Amino acid sequence: MGHVLRIRRELVDEIVAHARRDHPDEACGVIAGPEGSDSPERYIPMLNAARSPTFYEFDSGDLLKLYREMDANDEVPVVIYHSHTATDAYPSRTDVSYASEPDAHYVLVSTKDPDSHQFRSYRIVDGEITEEPVEIIG
Repeated sequence: MGHVLRIRRELVDEIVAHARRDHPDEACGVIAGPEGSDSPERYIPMLNAARSPTFYEFDSGDLLKLYREMDANDEVPVVIYHSHTATDAYPSRTDVSYASEPDAHYVLVSTKDPDSHQFRSYRIVDGEITEEPVEIIG
């Protein structure tokens, strides 16, 4: 199963900018896309309700609102992203335990180096992490 995350450059830039802005706390958010398209279209930065440098948590009210909105638009969360501020862009045990969307691309950005960033994408299914290539388009 070769998955690739195809994502527009401006969306990558938005995610990285959000991660930098919230540093040293972890940033998180979603990019929604039409159901069945596997195409990330609508960028939705979320609030890290934990306001923590070591883990993230979506606010349950925000999340409920987001899922209602996506349902109404026939959208799914194509990308679920968050940042690691002191470690590499690799899912932590907590990240894996939170990962409830088997079809989503879990994007991780590391902002531990002020001059460069890591941008990586994973599938997390049944606790199993698989890194996938990222193809930046446009």
